[in-house]
Amino acid sequence: MKKKKALVMLSILFIFLILTVVGRRFAPHDPYQSSLMDANRAPCAEYPLGTDNLGRCVLSRILEGAAVSVYSALGVVAVVFSVGTLIGIVAGYGGGWIDQLLMKITVIFQAFPSFILAVAIAGMLGPGLKNAMLSLVVMYWTTYARLARSLVLQLKNETYIQAARICGAKKRQILFRHILPGILSPMMLTAVLDISNVILSMAGLSFLGLGVQAPMAEWGLMISNGKAFLQTAPWLILFPSLALFLTVILFNVTGDSLRDALNERGETDA
Repeated sequence: MKKKKALVMLSILFIFLILTVVGRRFAPHDPYQSSLMDANRAPCAEYPLGTDNLGRCVLSRILEGAAVSVYSALGVVAVVFSVGTLIGIVAGYGGGWIDQLLMKITVIFQAFPSFILAVAIAGMLGPGLKNAMLSLVVMYWTTYARLARSLVLQLKNETYIQAARICGAKKRQILFRHILPGILSPMMLTAVLDISNVILSMAGLSFLGLGVQAPMAEWGLMISNGKAFLQTAPWLILFPSLALFLTVILFNVTGDSLRDALNERGETDA
């Protein structure tokens, strides 16, 4: 039952990811076309979700910003997954001074509040999507490094790993043919659960003016621009916030479903 739920959620998530790419093609208006005559229009037949202070269609900008918000987060997670997993594997399997050095570096980064660290880095690098993504990479890689290290420490003394050593397998072969497949499932599950956090962090940086810059469409930036019109045009905040909320819920529910399915499989194997 849990496996079926996980498959259903993965299917829904896959459809959503496709829609974030092709959805902009079905936007009713040009998301960057401004018209001061139509500024702050309430939702109507022509503009289903209203317009912003420059007369741009809110629905079109939400559809345009979906790809930016979601795929920038996927890019960040892909980088931190690769970098963090590699560092964790090297630290856990290498041991000795390599392990101590890499873990001390990890602890230094974890000593700072994560989002404050991202804000500080983005502030030093300057606003922009690439700099915001880089700051989030610095913010999130430590989680994957520590998790990968702990999993490698559990696996490296297993019988099949020792048998590979006795058979003359090189370290590279042991790491990538035996250890990496063994830790991949929990690492990927962590990545799926982290995507929603990265989406929120990216929106937070854009809200503070450190992420995506105007006129580019992005949900956090749209919320930031709409806060000045909260009383007169609440839809400028309501609809981008709703899109952000539903997206985060989708990734969280999918991650929870995958975790339940993996736990059920583990119990069955046991």
